[in-house]
Amino acid sequence: MMEPTNLPTNNQEESVEVEQLQMYEKPIGEHLQELRKRFLWCFVLVLVAFFAIASYWSETLVELLSAPVKAKGIQFIYVGLAEALVAQLKVAFIAAVVVASPFIIWNIWSFIKPALYDNEKKYVLWFTFASVILFILGVAFGYMVVFLSAITFFVYVGQDIATPMLSISDYVSFLFGFVIPFGLVFEMPIISFVLARMGLVTAKSLSTFRKYIVLVIFVVAAFLTPPDVFSQCLMALPMLILYELGIIVVKIFGKKE
Repeated sequence: MMEPTNLPTNNQEESVEVEQLQMYEKPIGEHLQELRKRFLWCFVLVLVAFFAIASYWSETLVELLSAPVKAKGIQFIYVGLAEALVAQLKVAFIAAVVVASPFIIWNIWSFIKPALYDNEKKYVLWFTFASVILFILGVAFGYMVVFLSAITFFVYVGQDIATPMLSISDYVSFLFGFVIPFGLVFEMPIISFVLARMGLVTAKSLSTFRKYIVLVIFVVAAFLTPPDVFSQCLMALPMLILYELGIIVVKIFGKKE
């Protein structure tokens, strides 16, 4: 009497597995076409935001971003005729990417969504929201804490040697060399969650490879930041904390053995 009762449940499970396999077996061309379409939409949105910000708010944004540094007595200069304009365009582009980041992240998760099981698809909206919040927090932390601390450190070290005068273009490049990588690094808990749900990592494996990950983190920090030890440590420390947070996330939400 028990076998007929269990039969519909097994059939339903097999049906779900078949549908899932059919999604995975789509021609690679269809996946590339969808990826291309989503990439074009993201590009168009960033382009529209870029022209809007460059036309109306780029100069204001440059003033806001440079105000904390000017308060420390640092003067800005430009040595090329187009350097000030290039700096404003850089600020406008990065601001456009930040403004469009919710839409970009939503498209990334929407592209991944068909590969998820039905019980996992309902979390896509939460993944998108969490990813956006973490990215914005990373950018804010990179600017308000790490970048301003680095500027204070460099001014303190060099104040007795020469009068601090910065190229506006170099300053903007230096600034975004901090904040954008921090926005990406703050996505580590989300990445750990996804890998754990896929069964690719466990809390034990993450703990086992901790010493190697520490080395990789410092290498990545050296690659993403300007070439000085102080900046590299300022980025590596949050990465180490986020890695440990990722282990906790995996322990809680990862697949059980």
